[in-house]
Amino acid sequence: MRHAHSPGAHRARRAGLVTAAATAALAVVMTALLNLTGGVAMAATLFSDNFNSGSATGWSKSGGDWSVVTDGTGTFQQGKVDSELARQFAGSTSWTNYTVTARVKPTGFSGSGRYAALGARSTGSSTRYQLALLNSGRAELQAVNGSSVTVIGGVNLTVSTGTWYTLQLTASGSTLTGWVNGTQVASGSNSQFGAGRIVLVTSYATARFDDVVVSDSAGPAPTTGGPQPSASASPPTSPSPQPPSSPQPPAGGLVGWATVNGSTSGGAGGSTVNVTSASQFLSEINSSGTKTITFSGTFSISGMNRVASNKTILGVGSSATLVGGGLTLSNVSNVIIRNINFRDWDDDAINVETSSHHVWIDHNSLSNGYDGAIDIKRGSDYITVSWNRIFNHDKSMLLGHSDDNGSQDIGHLRVTYHHNWFDGSGTRHPRVRFGNPVHVYNNYYNGNEYGVASTCGAGVLVEGNYFENVDEPTAVGYADSPVGAIVQRNNYFVGSGSPASGGGSVNSIPYSYTLQTASSIKSIVTSGAGTGRI
Repeated sequence: MRHAHSPGAHRARRAGLVTAAATAALAVVMTALLNLTGGVAMAATLFSDNFNSGSATGWSKSGGDWSVVTDGTGTFQQGKVDSELARQFAGSTSWTNYTVTARVKPTGFSGSGRYAALGARSTGSSTRYQLALLNSGRAELQAVNGSSVTVIGGVNLTVSTGTWYTLQLTASGSTLTGWVNGTQVASGSNSQFGAGRIVLVTSYATARFDDVVVSDSAGPAPTTGGPQPSASASPPTSPSPQPPSSPQPPAGGLVGWATVNGSTSGGAGGSTVNVTSASQFLSEINSSGTKTITFSGTFSISGMNRVASNKTILGVGSSATLVGGGLTLSNVSNVIIRNINFRDWDDDAINVETSSHHVWIDHNSLSNGYDGAIDIKRGSDYITVSWNRIFNHDKSMLLGHSDDNGSQDIGHLRVTYHHNWFDGSGTRHPRVRFGNPVHVYNNYYNGNEYGVASTCGAGVLVEGNYFENVDEPTAVGYADSPVGAIVQRNNYFVGSGSPASGGGSVNSIPYSYTLQTASSIKSIVTSGAGTGRI
């Protein structure tokens, strides 16, 4: 909605490119084969892919730069060596006892303790069992739960770039077993994850993957040659070097103010409606009841369109796009907006106002609009804004619409902004009035006029962010607005101006969260923010 905002220089808009990974439904074959001659039940193949089709249908990306390339035959390549965690998922979250086999060829490592891995029972983007080839000269069977890595077992193994290895990982009850080139390298017990998908993983490494097969058998992989593990090696008594201790948190994980004093579940527990037209979309998002509204493709809308309480609005894949208009949340609660491309809006893209609360705005891409990309105002509260990408746009995120609205806003406007990518956008990342504490952490800023501005007695904690070529990373007071407080700590600055701090006190943050190292945030956020990455 159009409001009089404080003046700011209007920067030249930078063109951007929404990068996304295609997702599609996965077909699985669940029929068992029977060896009629011997009367022995044979393994059922649940999934297989040799990538000879030239596509990666059935795989879902989180991070990295993936493509199907030729290496004699088709292979699946992760080609971004500076990606902290690059993953591709396939299969069913209900899979329990199974064996996954794949050929893996590391092609490059950046630093020490890096790896390429095959995983099983992945319950989220950062939870899994994995059999990892580490460039420290180890093959290890690991349980990965966020930043916690438990080494179940492993052996010494020369890991060479340009060499194919056949990895096999079996999960049977709480027993995990791993083989490399037909030789068992580890076996042990772990009960953290009972079911989940398969996953291909690299950490600060490039690699190629091929001949992926999932079956319900538990036998060892055939010996296929290649380097063999050292027979005398034994599992380490303590973990060997691992990737940085703060990997990307689960893309689907809600943290921050939207979890405080209540919960934000959106349409969970209600019906799901897949809409196929703009008119149906606008009708459903403002309908009564608890609903999840999904869509794909492009809908042309105009103006500001109301969203009712208890809704999840979810784009499917990377194509879901709203062009020409925006969404407004006014005096509503429990709303989730995820995985949508907003483009060319004629007012705001997302407007949250009039005491709306418990809202989660996540993994959207927003570009080339008229006014604010994500504006929050008029007493709204308990909101998390995460993993969004703003590009080719000036005014990004306003928090509090005017200096004279303190009677409604003081004690409210509590918002968390984390892992957003401010990709050449001009201003307001965010521009804050009255809210205290507002939490801005682990965001990536690139080529902006200013980053965070605190005004009108607000209190903002700015921590663990990566500022690159930002004229004014933080500002205490802005334009004609009176000062607010900023505490800035543990941020990383490249080619940027001096950050400002002070202006008063900032209240404590009441929820738990994981602060990642600021120097790693550029890689993490550019790999994970925006549409097509949940």
